[in-house]
Amino acid sequence: MDGTNRSDIHPGLKVRIVLKQDQRTGKLTEGIVKNLLTKAPYHSRGIKVRLESGLIGRVHEIIG
Repeated sequence: MDGTNRSDIHPGLKVRIVLKQDQRTGKLTEGIVKNLLTKAPYHSRGIKVRLESGLIGRVHEIIG
């Protein structure tokens, strides 16, 4: 499942995100969602989240 719909993402969910500095390479970083930063119900490039580790990026893939 991709991370373009805000309703699919919630705190505690395991996801893979693309960090700002990794947008060109597409490198994914795995982590647990701490909170959602995008207010819109949909974003074509992925909902922006903060992971429990403090990293911020757009959700590329929902793991479970």
